[in-house]
Amino acid sequence: MALARTRAVALFGVDGHIVDVEAAITSGVPGLHLVGLPDTALSEARDRVRAAILNSAESWPNRHVTISLFPASLPKRGSGFDVAIAIALLGASEALPVGACAGMVMIGELGLDGRIRPVTGVLPAVLAAAEAGADTVIVARGNAAEASLVPGVKVVAVGSLRALLARLRDLPPPDEPDDTSVDGAAVGAHTDGLAARSRARRGDLDLADVRGQAEARKVLEISAAGGHHACFTGPPGCGKTMLAERLPTLLPDLDQDAALEVTAIHSVAGTLPAGQPLITRPPFCAPHHTASRAALVGGGSNRLIQPGAASLAHRGVLFLDESPEFAGGVLDALRQPLEEGEVAIARSGATARFPARFTLLLAANFCPCAAPKTRDCTCTPSVRQRYLSRLSGPLLDRVDLKARLREVTRAELRYDLQLAEPSETVAERVLTARERTRKRLVGLPWRTNADIPGRELRRRFAPPHRALASLDQPLADGRLSARGLDRVIRVAWTLTDLAGKDTPTADEINEALGLWQGLTP
Repeated sequence: MALARTRAVALFGVDGHIVDVEAAITSGVPGLHLVGLPDTALSEARDRVRAAILNSAESWPNRHVTISLFPASLPKRGSGFDVAIAIALLGASEALPVGACAGMVMIGELGLDGRIRPVTGVLPAVLAAAEAGADTVIVARGNAAEASLVPGVKVVAVGSLRALLARLRDLPPPDEPDDTSVDGAAVGAHTDGLAARSRARRGDLDLADVRGQAEARKVLEISAAGGHHACFTGPPGCGKTMLAERLPTLLPDLDQDAALEVTAIHSVAGTLPAGQPLITRPPFCAPHHTASRAALVGGGSNRLIQPGAASLAHRGVLFLDESPEFAGGVLDALRQPLEEGEVAIARSGATARFPARFTLLLAANFCPCAAPKTRDCTCTPSVRQRYLSRLSGPLLDRVDLKARLREVTRAELRYDLQLAEPSETVAERVLTARERTRKRLVGLPWRTNADIPGRELRRRFAPPHRALASLDQPLADGRLSARGLDRVIRVAWTLTDLAGKDTPTADEINEALGLWQGLTP
């Protein structure tokens, strides 16, 4: 019995698991039998692999072939196993030296003509291969830039099965574009160029475009500086959406670790921007109010679980416009990621986890009629209350900043554009405040004030008792919850960082309380 082995990677959520692909050729009815919990796309690999091998001028064994994917209990999905299956089969048929392919991890889909095509999820797959000790990974040319972001791994990009076989046999390359080797440590210049282009795109939107709403701009600055969630309510046309879309322009670029996290999620979802293997700017995700719960937090079948908008906004901004219009229960599904920074999707036999640490922005009109002028509204007080009550109390309790926007006056429409600060100026203050936060949190696992857990907030970063005196009455009469207390203190620390102070005083505490209660002037 001939036996050969290669390796591939199975993805579950954004976690990769090394899979041993074993091929055995035995006596029996000719054909290929695939075992190891494959999904439909993977089960169809037998037809793709056979056509690709024959069209690469190789022989197909006219015997019984068994392909085993180990561990057998782990669900496998997608077409990224095609190359590993083909090489293992050719090794078992002695068309290749068995040792030539044993130590490599192979990721790619085969076309019927033998071309190797790119697949989604390559970055987390290569990360998993690196953690498992693999030193060489075979990928399609279209995935080379993304795969090479992982340091310490030699990435070999090939265009066809024929070129890969020539490499494994130590033969000259065929008469086609040769495969290329990319070292993960040699992509710094390429990454810097992507970051420069990302910064150039920041000029498309500017906070100075928003006329009026000085208090809302201040709320946006606080949100950017501390990573705080915010909710804007106001009449149509007052600038809620414009403000939300400009929040990413105030945020600093992602550091290397955060950029890899964000890129891995978008790689799994297949939403990486064309020509941009590394996402260096905080993402902005704005699902429509008709989105389902699975679209918002992720979901799918046992073998096909996809990240939702909450995970696609990881390290960035999740904007929910017309938030009361979302279906009942959809918004409340955000409670877990707002508290824990991740989404856990449980299915029979396994649980997929997606990172989801984002800044939430909610926008809502005062009433369902959405009259542009308050005096034109025909809704009764009970209708308005019922409309806004679609944003549940537990959800709003997790929102740090609440602002009520007013109609923009004619004077603001005419002259405010000359006085409004541009995003670049505000972003500099945000960066300075975040630097103060970083120095205070040095050696700790948190990046912003909003990330600090409540127990650590009370133990390490508790403000002076005299500064907290104004919170006693709201706590006593129930206007401020225990969770709200933590959020007020976090916002107070952000106000302190923006003001260049060392410790929150009663002024910062009172302002933070007003922002949490929505009592902006």
